[in-house]
Amino acid sequence: MRKSALFLLPLLGACTTVPASVPSAPAASRPAASPPPQEVRVAPTTPSFRAPRVMNVPGLEGVIGRNETALANMFGPPRLNVTEGDAKKLQFVGEACVLDIYLYPLEPRGEPSATYVDARRASDGLDVDRAACVQALKR
Repeated sequence: MRKSALFLLPLLGACTTVPASVPSAPAASRPAASPPPQEVRVAPTTPSFRAPRVMNVPGLEGVIGRNETALANMFGPPRLNVTEGDAKKLQFVGEACVLDIYLYPLEPRGEPSATYVDARRASDGLDVDRAACVQALKR
């Protein structure tokens, strides 16, 4: 085993490099000017817009497509108003149910409008009919 290790030493030594000695030039003979800096341009990155899928469920025609103001006029002030990026979540609560309405812009830099509705019972959180919840919470 030792003999085979001894045969490998010259091979390992061939893999190393020894820095070549370069005669140093006097400091005065080095060029004083450095090359001009290269200009690097980075194109601004803008996230690509993805149009949301819009819910199409009977009974929600009066909600889907409405903006925040129209929804507040319909249901009163939301209990919860969460903004994340260009999306919004509005939550309206009544004795019968909790209604979550999700608003997304339909075009780049557009105003968010309702695209999805979810409803659950206020007492235990089980899913309920969305259209029935909308009717129960309308003013």
